[in-house]
Amino acid sequence: MKLYNTLSRSKEVFSPIEKGKVKIYSCGPTVYDYIHIGNARPVCVFDVLRRYLEYCGYEVEFVQNFTDIDDKIINKARETGENFRHISDFYIKEYKRDAEGLNVKPATAHPKATDNINEMVCFITALLEQGYAYAMPSGDVYFKVEKFSEYGKLSRQPLENLEAGARIAVDEVKEMPLDFVLWKAAKEGEPYWHVPWGNGRPGWHIECSAMVKKYLGDTIDIHCGGQDLIFPHHENEIAQSECANGKPLAHFWLHNGYINIDDKKMSKSQGNFFTVKEVVQEFGYEPIRYLMIASHYRSPINYSREVVKQSVASLERLYNCKNNLEFLLKNASEGSGKEDGILKAEFLKYKEHFIEAMEDDLNTANALSALFDLTKVINTEFGTGNMPSRNIILFAKDLFCELADVLGLLYEQKEKPLNDEIERLIEERQLARQNKDWQTADEIRDRLSKMGVTLEDTSSGVKYRTNF
Repeated sequence: MKLYNTLSRSKEVFSPIEKGKVKIYSCGPTVYDYIHIGNARPVCVFDVLRRYLEYCGYEVEFVQNFTDIDDKIINKARETGENFRHISDFYIKEYKRDAEGLNVKPATAHPKATDNINEMVCFITALLEQGYAYAMPSGDVYFKVEKFSEYGKLSRQPLENLEAGARIAVDEVKEMPLDFVLWKAAKEGEPYWHVPWGNGRPGWHIECSAMVKKYLGDTIDIHCGGQDLIFPHHENEIAQSECANGKPLAHFWLHNGYINIDDKKMSKSQGNFFTVKEVVQEFGYEPIRYLMIASHYRSPINYSREVVKQSVASLERLYNCKNNLEFLLKNASEGSGKEDGILKAEFLKYKEHFIEAMEDDLNTANALSALFDLTKVINTEFGTGNMPSRNIILFAKDLFCELADVLGLLYEQKEKPLNDEIERLIEERQLARQNKDWQTADEIRDRLSKMGVTLEDTSSGVKYRTNF
């Protein structure tokens, strides 16, 4: 498998540090609000990465943090009059609810920043002792960027360019503009922890370095997140981790592309900001997941209602194939057919195409194309009027669902169970058709249609779709 490494700006053959095991750290949300659709992209994309690696037989340790102490959380607590922990705990629960709705597998560990303060203090202490950081009389602690000669290697920007873009707040005193905060001295009314250099709380960057070390070790296989995290967050993680540990932080750095809204940058001030929950109210969760993986993860996505509607239509095609296979299985005869070997070979070609796409830098767009090609062939081969054998139908269904599951799709039950009255009407209509009572059969069809049930008569029996 080849993955595009942001660090080298090239595709590299992926090989784990430990045979058969992969360690991944994915930067999680700052929990002060519901996640928006931009947050949903890395959540879905890197869930697919994990799923595919597990599909390939790897044991994957996947850690995703929660930033549960931050200026935005503190500000929200002030606005609402609630304790900051109540704010963060509430939005962690809401995040998990959305992640479950998006069919994202729970992380191996979901550490919270506030549960790992001691680890951060130890990390900062090591940087201070080695001369990579300095404490101010105020209690603030900064990382000394000029001490790390490779600073800027991830974002690929010269130090002078980064310095030109740096800003120093009015109340901030530090040696160099690029020096970043490891520990913030507590302001009046803010939550704090008592540490040797003064009461305060951790900076944003230090939490990830400390938690990577605690949960996965000094060096991991893959560190991932959104493109917006390359600088300064991931650049700063590399600096503090590699100075403290004397080892590379990660072998691979993966970053997903941005999401625009109707060709414009998403912004609350422009009124084009959508949370996952808002989109779910109209379309449900699965079309959002589909949208997030329908393009290559490094390509930008343009979000619009029309694009989501296209995702709904695409999912409907896949569900129709799945439902048709399940319908055929109910009516199939046992045993094998003469053409089973030929059909299996034909179906397996699309599995090869699927794997080729996923091996090429997790190209989910091409993998989806392979799944739709498989769908087309299944519909063609099983729609000729000749009843295929149960064995080949089962083979096709298992393969189809196997590939869909790698992408985390087709997890919502589309066909709802019929109630007794609807089942009775379908049986009465079948009996009317057998007796050539076409008028009664048509009347029952119309009645069922008004009840939200669409019937389709096939050579293999009657099929139905529910619209309720």
